[in-house]
Amino acid sequence: MGILNVTPDSFSDGGRYLDVEAARARARALKDEGADLIDLGGESTRPGAAPVSASEEKRRVLPVLEAVLELDLPVSIDTRKPEVAREALRLGAHLLNDVGGLRDGRMVRLAAEYGVPVVIMHSPVNDPQTMMQHARYTDVVREVAGFLRHQAESALAAGVPAVVLDPGFGFGKRLEHNLELLRRLDELAALGHPLLAGLSRKRTIGELTGVTAPERRVCGSVAAHLAAARRGARILRVHDVAAHAEALAVWNAVEG
Repeated sequence: MGILNVTPDSFSDGGRYLDVEAARARARALKDEGADLIDLGGESTRPGAAPVSASEEKRRVLPVLEAVLELDLPVSIDTRKPEVAREALRLGAHLLNDVGGLRDGRMVRLAAEYGVPVVIMHSPVNDPQTMMQHARYTDVVREVAGFLRHQAESALAAGVPAVVLDPGFGFGKRLEHNLELLRRLDELAALGHPLLAGLSRKRTIGELTGVTAPERRVCGSVAAHLAAARRGARILRVHDVAAHAEALAVWNAVEG
């Protein structure tokens, strides 16, 4: 899953792809590097990020979505707003990636109405500005699994055709929580739904490697994602598609 952020303030690539043509070129490059799908988002959800209105988010993503859909590659719309999700699904988005974890029942109804799968991500609260204040767990894996299981069962019962589970690395989780989730990711894979891992260039990688610039955290990101794949992740959400595609090709050849 290649990341395409059309935001001015994303932690790694904010401001680079605000223009429709720049975003289209980036999506084409991600496809050429080996991306199987594109994840398009118009609101930064990094810790402490300021919220964006639905109208502004639609202004950012909808023209880009139309352009990217021309590349004949599945597109995921990364949003927690039903207003944005509806317009994106109406235009033809193939997957709904809800970092709000389907807490808003309108997102469930939209996915069921349009017959698209949903990525359900865990975060302790649906608020990037305050989520790190809630990074307190007795057993982070058990608590994340419980949330994802409940949300998945509710979504499927409501008519959503399929779900993908995302533990939400970095969303209301500190280094020790992220490491514990990665070590025990197989417990989340055992829930029986495809698992998405997204550690690309995140602070956890910088904390482990000492690399401060997000765009230089490629090697650490690849290592973390290979560990995730080994433990059952089936979708890797990444900025650096070529590096991951090459690493996975070798890993798959060895592991079979």
